[in-house]
Order: sequence, then C-alpha cells, then structure tokens
Amino acid sequence: MATKRGRTAQRLELGLQLRQLRENCETETGTGMTRRHAVQGLRISEPSLQRIETGSLNFRNVGDLRKLLTKYGVHDEEIIDSLISLNRESSQQDWLTQHRGVMPAGMPAFVGLEPEAQSMKAYHPSLVYGLLQTERYALALHEVQKPIEETTTEFIRSSLAVRMERQGVLTREAPIRLHVILAEAALRYPVGGADVMREQYAKLETLTSWDHVTIQVLPYRWSYRAAHDFAILDFGKEFPPRVQADSPWGSVSTSDKPREVGRFTRRFDAMTASALPPEDTPAFLHRLEREL
Repeated sequence: MATKRGRTAQRLELGLQLRQLRENCETETGTGMTRRHAVQGLRISEPSLQRIETGSLNFRNVGDLRKLLTKYGVHDEEIIDSLISLNRESSQQDWLTQHRGVMPAGMPAFVGLEPEAQSMKAYHPSLVYGLLQTERYALALHEVQKPIEETTTEFIRSSLAVRMERQGVLTREAPIRLHVILAEAALRYPVGGADVMREQYAKLETLTSWDHVTIQVLPYRWSYRAAHDFAILDFGKEFPPRVQADSPWGSVSTSDKPREVGRFTRRFDAMTASALPPEDTPAFLHRLEREL
C-alpha cells in the first residue's frame, strides 16, 4: 500500500498541477497565461498564486479555485473535484502544525517534503547534520544557544521532538537514501562534553554500516568546500528535485529551479571527490574518539 502523502506534499502536488494548467492553457495571445492575468477577478493576489504554485499555500476559498480552473479551460468535473479534494486535504493539520513556531522561516516546507523524498544529499561544515544527531547532542546545542536566542525550555523540547521525528525517514520500511558530507570541523567542534561526543561518534559509526546511509568526512586540506550547509532532495518522478540552503540570518530558502539545483549538485559532487572515501569514516571517528 502506498504511503499517504503529507500535507506539504499535497500542497506541492496541487501547485504543480495548477502551474502546468496555467502554462499550457490556450489564450487569445497563444499558449500560457501570466499569474497577473490569472488572478484578475479573484480574491487572491499574484504573490499568493505564486505561493500556491510552489506548495507553500492553498486556497482558503474553493470558489477562487473553481474560477481559476475555468480560466484555464478545465471543465471536466472529475478533474475539478480531485483538485478541490487535494486543496481540502492539504489544509488539514498534520504533526508539523504544532511545531511550526520552533522552526526557522521556510523550514516547515522542507521538513514536510523530507518523507516524500527517495534520496537526499546533505553537507554541513560546522556541526553534525540534524538527521544524524543523537538526542543528547541536539539538546546540548539548544542549551548553548538558549541565552542567545532567548528560547524557553518548552521551545527546546518541541525542537528536539521535531528533530527526532524527522529521523524516522532513516528507519521506516522504505528509508530515504542519505549521503552526507561532514567537514572535519563539524566532527571536532565540542558539543556537550566528551561523553556526548563519544555517543555521537558511535551513532555515526553505526549509521555508516547501514546500506542506505553514506557518510563522508571532508578533512582539513586544500579542496573545494561550501561556506554554508545545504541539502538536496530527489523525489524521483513525483516532483522536481529541491534544494534547501540556510542563510546567515537563520531563515531557510528552498528552490526547485533547475539552475539552482544543478549548482548545488555540482558543489556536492566536487566535495564528494575531495572527501575521504566512505569506508574510511569509521577509522576517522575512532581517531577522534581517542583524542577526547
């Protein structure tokens, strides 16, 4: 039985279908309609339609969706009903809803799509990547940042819940194929003391033995490296691949533009070639543990 899609994936599917209908509909001037023209006479704005098409928003009023489909030349009631149902289902709450306030801007959309991905590539220059962290390591990170970010104990508890829930993509029946590159600095940066780091190294070593997880270390030496962390999700034929990158201000940006995805994919490939082979990761972790 196919896994039921999450709300974020449902919004993305709705947006992709609507964008394709808009770009392929026949108009007096040819094929395709601009968003500006599409929203005329509707109670949504051009930026709102753009957010709907990118999966970050859905229609609050089904009447606007019906009018839009009429503009696109869609009169098949079965198609109309399926899109209305998709819009209705995507507006319902899911497990992410209660945690949206603890995530940076843009992150809920990315986290909501993680379970839909078939494979994922990620790079982190300064910390162990979130999907690989132990709970004690993650807690120690939040505690250090607490006075700076002015976060509460409840905020930390909720953030930890999100992080641990996200790791379920690695242990589910059909797990995501994950390839992570960690800069050496990410493994040497002390978080929570020696015991926490030993536990974290042990978890990483365990993960390297899983067939669907690849972890490489980018050592201190002259080679290509990116300044900020990023991740690339591949959905197979379901959706276009998507890249997520963090900004210095803590917000998260995502894009499915082929040019952006291609640029980050080339970055990842360059670092893959410079990093140690995956089979060398356990020995590297043992070396770091002995230095504690």
